[in-house]
Amino acid sequence: MATTPASASLSLYREVLRADWARTAAGMAQPLTETEVVQLRGLGDRLDIAEVRDVYLPLSRALSIWASGVRRIGADIAGLLQEDDPTTPFVIGVAGSVAVGKSTVARLLRELISRWPDTPRVELVTTDGFLLPNAELERRGIMDRKGFPESYDRRSLVDFVTRVKSGADEVRAPFYSHMKYDIMPDAQVVVRRPDVLIIEGLNVLQPPPTPNDVAVSDLFDFSVYVDADADHIEQWFVNRFLALREGAFANPSSYFNVFQHLSDDEAISTARGIWNDINLPNLVENVAPTRHRANLVLNKGADHTVASILLRKL
Repeated sequence: MATTPASASLSLYREVLRADWARTAAGMAQPLTETEVVQLRGLGDRLDIAEVRDVYLPLSRALSIWASGVRRIGADIAGLLQEDDPTTPFVIGVAGSVAVGKSTVARLLRELISRWPDTPRVELVTTDGFLLPNAELERRGIMDRKGFPESYDRRSLVDFVTRVKSGADEVRAPFYSHMKYDIMPDAQVVVRRPDVLIIEGLNVLQPPPTPNDVAVSDLFDFSVYVDADADHIEQWFVNRFLALREGAFANPSSYFNVFQHLSDDEAISTARGIWNDINLPNLVENVAPTRHRANLVLNKGADHTVASILLRKL
């Protein structure tokens, strides 16, 4: 595999160019159809069969190797202690900015991992469900900081993942409606002893607030950070906002229905304002600084496709 020559030996990561990364999955069968790929990709993403073949099949293979290694270590330790092997779910974290495509990555990994012969039960949970309700955000005066670390019920998220990782038969999480832009008090997400749990969200790689606290990332067996230049992400965010104005925002029940009748110029100005006032500061202050905590970084180019991969050295 090719690495960048400058200071490569001093980095915590191997930098692998896309072509070299793709070769690691040579001969692997393509488990997804073009239709399935289209159904998985998010608004504005450029995901296609070639991207799955070159980037995500190798990632699936790397994750399979990693998960097998973790299970093997668990079994060996259980044997050392003369205990039954208490195999627990393999937990993957997926982090990155708003509009960078992390939700698509998480959904795609769920589908690929569910095709492994030994992991038929794969659950995906987003951290949106652990946002504080809008009423509480309003009470605290932080409604305009929704998505920042302080807008989440961090302890509930840590407790949820802890219980799943510990092998609880059933664990429930709050349900977040993107249509209503709020937690739905009468709905829940139920997770029942998965083989693999994927946790996707902006701040899943955040360190704990104090040294005595547990970070949710402490419970991950593997983590992925989806990265791109901030200017590119801004353009993707604006494009997505314009597409949503023609789609989901048109629904009278949508929280964002007020944006439906904006002109193109007004919509672009509004989207850039949201980006510069909320999403960019959150990216710079909270999200991007956690990149180095990931086991693997997907570096995207301006066209929304992955150009290179950083894989942490063991």
